[in-house]
Amino acid sequence: MNKVILMGRLTRDPELRYSQSANPIAVANYALAVRRQFQREGEPDVDFINVVAFGKAGEFAEKYFQKGQMVSVVGRLQIGSWEDKEGVKRTSVDVIAEEQHFAESKTSFQSRNQDTFNQQETQSTSTTSGSADGFMPIDERLSEDDDLPF
Repeated sequence: MNKVILMGRLTRDPELRYSQSANPIAVANYALAVRRQFQREGEPDVDFINVVAFGKAGEFAEKYFQKGQMVSVVGRLQIGSWEDKEGVKRTSVDVIAEEQHFAESKTSFQSRNQDTFNQQETQSTSTTSGSADGFMPIDERLSEDDDLPF
């Protein structure tokens, strides 16, 4: 039996290409960062695993998956080997996706991304326009009727 179940965060947006056959098939490639349950000292605590999704699953991944998003994938392990232009034997290990699922809510993903963006924006703004005490000037154009972000 060849069955792989993974849950991790996308390391990049999926790349979609189409095969060069008479009936082109969508092929999406992406990678997941999957945390190791146990780790030895000095070893990385995450594995980067390549995933390939074909057909409608590939189009779905390209349309709805984004870098940083938590997803789960059920598939099979496939090992490929070939010779490159210099005659060196190469191998690849990929998971061929049979099922793909969102592993976090859309609002959770968006709020996490917005928090990251706000932290980066605050850091860049505070270094350029903030005072030494860490406070920032208030935009005087806001009135009492404007909606506050909290």
